[in-house]
Amino acid sequence: MPVELNASESDFAARFDALVKAKRDAEADVTATVAQIIADVRKRGDAALHELNAKFDKVDSARLGLRISEAEIDAAAAQVDKKTFQALQVAAERIRAFHARQKPSDDFYTDAQGVKLGHRWTPLDAVGLYVPGGKAAYPSSVLMNAVPAVVAGVRRVVVVVPTPGGELNPLVMAALKLAGVHEAYRVGGAQAVAALAYGTESIKPVDKITGPGNSFVVTAKRLVFGQVGIDNPAGPSEILVVADNKNDPSWIAADLLSQAEHDEVAQSVLITDDAAFAGRVGAAVRQQLSTMPRSEIATASWEKFGALITVKQLSDAAPLIDAIAPEHLELAVEDPQALAAKVRHAGAIFLGRHTPEAVGDYVAGPNHVLPTAGAARFASGLNLLDFMKRTTLVQCDDASLRQIGPAAVALAEAEGLHGHALSVAIRLNSGAA
Repeated sequence: MPVELNASESDFAARFDALVKAKRDAEADVTATVAQIIADVRKRGDAALHELNAKFDKVDSARLGLRISEAEIDAAAAQVDKKTFQALQVAAERIRAFHARQKPSDDFYTDAQGVKLGHRWTPLDAVGLYVPGGKAAYPSSVLMNAVPAVVAGVRRVVVVVPTPGGELNPLVMAALKLAGVHEAYRVGGAQAVAALAYGTESIKPVDKITGPGNSFVVTAKRLVFGQVGIDNPAGPSEILVVADNKNDPSWIAADLLSQAEHDEVAQSVLITDDAAFAGRVGAAVRQQLSTMPRSEIATASWEKFGALITVKQLSDAAPLIDAIAPEHLELAVEDPQALAAKVRHAGAIFLGRHTPEAVGDYVAGPNHVLPTAGAARFASGLNLLDFMKRTTLVQCDDASLRQIGPAAVALAEAEGLHGHALSVAIRLNSGAA
């Protein structure tokens, strides 16, 4: 059964701390296996990919080719019904518009000492997006990862996707077209990550890898980090809903279960100032679980990791929210912006009674790739800047170097780096323009 906590009880602090620290991701350590796969791909290139494709996905990529042709993408995408394709278009347009507003500006100025300083932003040259395949495919994740990269101006956006039995997922192929992806390859697992990081005969290496995946994919991304950049490794999904008793309990129950249906180790938490309302939400959750298509998964999540927390007043929720640092935070209260202003740690915040988290998963516009497992304390959701880099600029002339150079010489000498000191001092002593 879900945990029920009341802030007025003497053991609340200890029980809440146990809730926050509970480990949910219990996947086996696959590091050794993944390291062997990466080494094999680095050594044998395409041959290793073909062999692993045949072994794990029953795909003859040696015959079909690793690259998915534009004609194949078009044919698969054409299978998507008109209503769903239009919904994907709405999502793509809104995601594109939101991320376009994140474009940063360059800067170049002259300071009081006459030194010219600034920075400029440039897109990465190439990024790789991992897309889960088969029944676990999520076209919304394709859009959330690929669209910002394209908007940022990345020259080469590459997708790798497993194709079990050789079948291309029509929704994923449609999302690739709408996002503007440049290349797509039929390969998944740790071997796909290795190919993106180190390259093979058919797949040129990229500079950064993003996108969700299983424990093999996540571990591979960790192991290739440094060779390439990666996004934040994603853990089990989570939602925290703060709600008062003016809400319909069935609405809040549906919001909680929208994340519970993801995974048996997902977490759904309610914070309210009304214990009776918490009880009504709990009852609504049980009722909805009895009719959900993914009832088995959602029930396991809710019963093992769900929580109903009652506080004296809703303003008391802010420090609890920050302690959890949830991936998704819904504020279904009278004045959501006032409460949001008190929150420091959350991946994404959904304001008001008519803003369910699920709208953010698809069509709101902000990215749904968010920090999990408390990482919102130090990390942001995927955004345009993940596909760009900043370079700083410095320009001194003789006069401005004479203004700041002596301090540089003094600090270099204090650190015992006399070569550093000389490279500045030789210019100060030359009198040259």
